[in-house]
Amino acid sequence: MAGDAYNPWRTALAQLDEAAARIGLDPDVHAVLSRPRRTLSVSVPTRMDDGSLRVFEGFRVQHNMTRGPCKGGVRYHPAVTLDEVKALAMWMTWKCAVVGIPYGGAKGGVVCDPKAMSPGELERMMRRYTSELLPIIGPEQDIPAPDVGTDATVMAWMMDTFSMNRGYSVPGVVTGKPLSIGGSRGRAEATARGCVDVVLAAAKRYGLRDGEPTAAVQGYGNAGANCARLLAGCGFRVIAVSDSRGGIIEPKGLDPSAVSEHKGRTGSVVGFPGSAAITNEELLTTECDLLVPAALENQITGRNAADVRARIIAEAANGPTTPGADAVLESRGVPVLPDILANAGGVTVSYFEWVQSLQEYFWGERSVNLQLRDIMQRAYHEVQREADREGSSLRAAAMSLAVSRVAEAHRVRGVYP
Repeated sequence: MAGDAYNPWRTALAQLDEAAARIGLDPDVHAVLSRPRRTLSVSVPTRMDDGSLRVFEGFRVQHNMTRGPCKGGVRYHPAVTLDEVKALAMWMTWKCAVVGIPYGGAKGGVVCDPKAMSPGELERMMRRYTSELLPIIGPEQDIPAPDVGTDATVMAWMMDTFSMNRGYSVPGVVTGKPLSIGGSRGRAEATARGCVDVVLAAAKRYGLRDGEPTAAVQGYGNAGANCARLLAGCGFRVIAVSDSRGGIIEPKGLDPSAVSEHKGRTGSVVGFPGSAAITNEELLTTECDLLVPAALENQITGRNAADVRARIIAEAANGPTTPGADAVLESRGVPVLPDILANAGGVTVSYFEWVQSLQEYFWGERSVNLQLRDIMQRAYHEVQREADREGSSLRAAAMSLAVSRVAEAHRVRGVYP
């Protein structure tokens, strides 16, 4: 899947261009939105456990901050590229606009394999990476969060490094941090819960309330595993799941909690008792009512979209479907709940966490989940109405709404100087 056809930045730009044409976007605003406001590339020298010094490459991209401070995760992955980070930052701008929270989009990444590094190496690397970002992050500027390969512990290191340089505790500099230092209840499963909230809002429209609908989930990290568990709790029969090492299928249904326990013991879902082995590619073409891509970008492409046998797709991952695949799926009448809507639960609860950190007033988990549900389901209905009005796909409608909202913020603020 290499090559320009699957370059995430080109995909993001193509989506923006299509939205701009649909809504008649002012060319000057289009030009502004086509470029990140700030792109930072840094070297991250890190002392390894054997005493050697290894220099990692890191990025932080701030796409837009017209509607508020930038917001976006930090990922550790060997395949991180600047173009990927730029695309993710742009998608975060649209995501925040779709659900109506006052942020712009950002993203960060370090090119590394976290699975091959010790906790000490990861901590030293993150602290140095954070030090390189000090001039451009902060509660009023840019608030990082966990992403692929990072977690609450990594955010604690990031918050502590920033705070030590300020001389006092600054919990609002990151979200997704542990509860003991100002994290929010409900944040860990927020991406998955928000996705399921959107699926349930769309269920009647797309026939997912009949009988026991089946679901397949690609990716069994935080988002995928929680999606599977929450879907099972809502009456779905989860028949297939996968992670980076492979997948499993059981038409009678899997117990997501038991699968998670198995992965915790063995490092993978592969080999779960009573299941049959499948590949990630085979999972994407498994016959099911709901397909949830919850892994990385560019999983459903023009090459395999015709073989997808799901009735509806909910994108818990960022950018899992290429424009070529979108065209194929739309021609086949397969609706896609797009990433900038379906996986916006994480940034929504990050917003809640940021508000709690600034106010030093913390909410109960029930309040977090209820407010998340209200925001996600309201956003779905707004997108669905726009799709019906435009006669377009849900992705096109979500992009139209998001770009229009960001463009309006540019209009009323004007250009400085």
